Amino acid sequence: MKVEKKNKKISETKKMKKNSIKYIKKNNFSYPNNFCPNTTCKNILKKYKFIKEKHKNKKNESLKISGRIIKIRIMGKASFCEIKDMTGKIQIYISQKYIKKNFYENHFKKWNIGDIIGVCGNVFKTKTKETTIKCKKIMLLTKTFRPIPINEYGLIDKEKCYRKRYLDLIVNKNSIKKFFIRSKIIFLIRKFFNKKKFIEVETPIMQNIPGGASAKPFVTYHNSFNRKMYLRISPELYLKKLIVGGFEKIFEISKNFRNEGISNKHNPEFTMIEAYMAYSNYKDMMKLIEKLFLYILKNVNKNSYIIYNKKKINFKKKFNKITIDQAILNFNKNIKDNEINDINKIKKIAVKKKINIKNYYSIEKIKIKIFEQTIEKNIIQPTFITHYPVETSPLAKKNKKNKNLTERFELFISGIEISNGFSELNDPIDQKKRFKNQIKKNKKNTNFYDKEYIKALEYGLPPTSGMGIGIDRMIMLLTNSKNIRDIILFPTLRKN
Repeated sequence: MKVEKKNKKISETKKMKKNSIKYIKKNNFSYPNNFCPNTTCKNILKKYKFIKEKHKNKKNESLKISGRIIKIRIMGKASFCEIKDMTGKIQIYISQKYIKKNFYENHFKKWNIGDIIGVCGNVFKTKTKETTIKCKKIMLLTKTFRPIPINEYGLIDKEKCYRKRYLDLIVNKNSIKKFFIRSKIIFLIRKFFNKKKFIEVETPIMQNIPGGASAKPFVTYHNSFNRKMYLRISPELYLKKLIVGGFEKIFEISKNFRNEGISNKHNPEFTMIEAYMAYSNYKDMMKLIEKLFLYILKNVNKNSYIIYNKKKINFKKKFNKITIDQAILNFNKNIKDNEINDINKIKKIAVKKKINIKNYYSIEKIKIKIFEQTIEKNIIQPTFITHYPVETSPLAKKNKKNKNLTERFELFISGIEISNGFSELNDPIDQKKRFKNQIKKNKKNTNFYDKEYIKALEYGLPPTSGMGIGIDRMIMLLTNSKNIRDIILFPTLRKN
């Protein structure tokens, strides 16, 4: 059955392509570019919403609109079609009375769903009170060669949506709406930071050392320099060099690349914002993130909450703030406060929860494993998890009360890690030591040691806090999308 359907589609495509080529040759069609619309579907529907039934607009205004045909109803000497532009769709009435008979018979009737047309005419209301354009002039702008799958369900096949995003956008109105929201969110992020007197900067995408995170980089090659280079996994070290140079508030919305696994929350190429603020600490940065989310929500959703995965998430309340130890205690009632630093007790919890740990793991690393594999997925309301261990936070400043922990946070919402930030380590001696420790632990990966960054720190980095937010994941939340591919126009996919 599937083979028959596939063959039927191929034959339909071949037939349509053949007819389109025949039409183009017969009519000497040359894809005109001299039609300029003066309005949109949305503007017409809004402006002429209240005109009376059967009556056209009082001013008898001549409108010019263009769009793709998504529906055609041929009814002898008169017909209706529906066109769609970026803002919406509208009905067009075409009659032999208003356009040449030869044109109606020899041209319009041979156009297909998917063709792009330009229409001039006036607005009126049909008997069913539908706002419609009475066509006085019509022209074909682009001929389609392939059938467009326009139906009441749209394009259902998710894999096809990702591989043929252009089709997805044509037929699925929710998809195009998501990408409008994405554009608005990125605009609002910029607006928020500009209002807070941050300067937007740009740092290299191709780097000699892909520093700032421990992920595996993509490798490229520079022919003139005769050396390997790397696509950045984070702009962090470059941005902090700019703070050394005298900038005090900076941000960058950047494309980053991590050569690792793909999941519903991970794409190898992703968008994030990193921001750095001199003379502040991680607590100041947490406050800034709270304000950012509330600002975006009020401008996008017009309220301070979202519904994600059928759960209401409130951003108006202050975000929860708990340490990793507190999170483990909250989700493991069989362990007491005075036992949280007992490595034997912590190991027992890990074994009970079937978490794979090595004998040489420190208690801090075991706690991180427990948190990542059993707790973070259960954090629904916006929550900052704080006090990460030094060994997993090589660029964060140590906590004053406990030198094994750092002034670092991660923000979790609906089980998704959205943001990472900390008080920046500005002690060059300690930073150099930590880089070397990272190299020892990761013998195959020497990307941790950036000599130039150490030199920059030796000139003096003021007390600074920094953060990164995964914009793709933020948009997933705000559009109620379960898969990161739904909100990236062209996600990375396996070869077809």
